[in-house]
Order: sequence, then C-alpha cells, then structure tokens
Amino acid sequence: MPNGSLSLAATLYLLAFDPGTGKPVTHLGYLVQAGALTELAQRELLVDADGWPKPLPDARTGDPALDGLLELIDESRPRRWGTWVGHHPQVTERAVRDQLRAAGYLRVSTRRVLGLFPVREYALERPQLVAEMRDEAVGVLAGERPVAEVSERDAALIALAAAGGLTTVVTHKDLTAHRRRIAELEARSGAPGAALEGVADQVRAALAAAVATALSVATAAATTTTS
Repeated sequence: MPNGSLSLAATLYLLAFDPGTGKPVTHLGYLVQAGALTELAQRELLVDADGWPKPLPDARTGDPALDGLLELIDESRPRRWGTWVGHHPQVTERAVRDQLRAAGYLRVSTRRVLGLFPVREYALERPQLVAEMRDEAVGVLAGERPVAEVSERDAALIALAAAGGLTTVVTHKDLTAHRRRIAELEARSGAPGAALEGVADQVRAALAAAVATALSVATAAATTTTS
C-alpha cells in the first residue's frame, strides 16, 4: 500500500498522531469513519436514499476498510449520513489500523496496566513520511494554489481536519486565520451530483458534534478522577 494509494480514512488516521507525544490528537474512530463515508460518497459508491446512504449493487473498492463499511451499511437498517459517523466507528478504525500496520506505517507494542492487563499501543513506524504528508496538507490549507485546482480528496481532508479537531493539520489559529479558505475547501469537498448535495455537510457536522461530545466526556471524567 504505497503512500499514493492511501484512502482518505487512512491518511487522516496517520495525520492524527502528534509527532511530539506519539499520541492521536483527536478521536480516531469518528475521524476515520467520516473520512471513509466522504470518500465513498465522492466515488459515488454510496448514493443518497431519502437522507441515508445506500451502497450501489456490488459496490467494491478493493480497500478492506472501505469495503467493510459498505457491507456494514448494506446489512444494517437505514441510518442518516451523520448518524453513521458515530455508529460502530471502531470497526472501520480497526480495519484501517490493521491495514496500516500490515503495510509498515504503524508498529505495535504491548504493556501491562497495573502489571496485569495487557494494552496494545500503536506508534508511527515511518514518522518522516507522515511529516511530509502533513506538510503537503498544510500547504493545501495555507498555500496560494486556487481552490478550484485542489482535488476533491485534498479539500475533504482539510474540511474534515477542521471539523474533527485535527490540530496537527488545522490549528486553532488556522480556524480563524484561514476561515475563508477552509469554507471554500469545504464547498470543494462535496460529493458530486445533485443527489448527494449536502452529504459532506452532514458528515462534517456529525463529526464535529461527536468529537466535541467525546472531549466533554473525557474532561468530565478527568475532573471527577482528580476531585
């Protein structure tokens, strides 16, 4: 799986790692799920059926994580686009993570909590490559290339990074300094076709809400623990 063939979901997964701490800066499951939904919509393998995604017959990408999500949606009861961002996102996240590990982008180690419970931890195996990917993404955000010349995929990456709190790509200062360009990239990232108009907006809104809720819960839990 060379760098050029990484899915949007896999790219977002890698970019979420803080090079300083080695830890993700946002909720990976929601971010990865939103990336997968967006890519499948952009590739027109998911169509809009009265407000919820529906896979085309026999739709396949050859990517295990994307195909797994297509199968999950096809076998589940109808749910809104935004609802899917938070519906079993760990399934897509796990598939993307396993894929990246097999391709040599991630390494795994095991430690024991309290000396008893094994916990797996994942870290970047190719940090320099990910740093270059990050530089390219930041270049899309802060560069002078006209938005019309940015690919829908790259535009979607910035739009999702902004919505999902991916501060390794879009910092809090960037949200203000590049507000207009982010909005233009968001518009550029939408899936093609009138039938899918607004889908990208639904996915981004659900991602932002899910991440905000997760952060709020984590903050409340930390406060309770230290009280």
